[in-house]
Amino acid sequence: MSPKCKNESERPWGHYEVLMQRPGYKVKILTVLPHSEISLQRHSHRSEHWHIVSGKGIVTKNESEIKVLAGDSVDFPVNEVHRVKNIDNENLVLVEIAQGNYLGEDDIVRLEDKYGRI
Repeated sequence: MSPKCKNESERPWGHYEVLMQRPGYKVKILTVLPHSEISLQRHSHRSEHWHIVSGKGIVTKNESEIKVLAGDSVDFPVNEVHRVKNIDNENLVLVEIAQGNYLGEDDIVRLEDKYGRI
């Protein structure tokens, strides 16, 4: 799927759209394609809160794996290792609220990535 507007960015796993950004926080919607996953990552400057809107997935949170469904939420403090994998045949959609003193997309430390982006 190609980006629909200037606030949307395509990724190998799907796409995200920035809904709002203000000093100290950013709100995005991530759409993860069926059987795709984001990189295993952490952030040095921001925490994240994910709320699952639709779909089924597995969230990696440090050493734990958590099955998530629509209505579930997961929090990641600064530097916590995390990832989401879509385990369904439908898109997984989540709202991400990032908070911190720096919210740039270059604040991603990728630890594993099946798309070769390390």
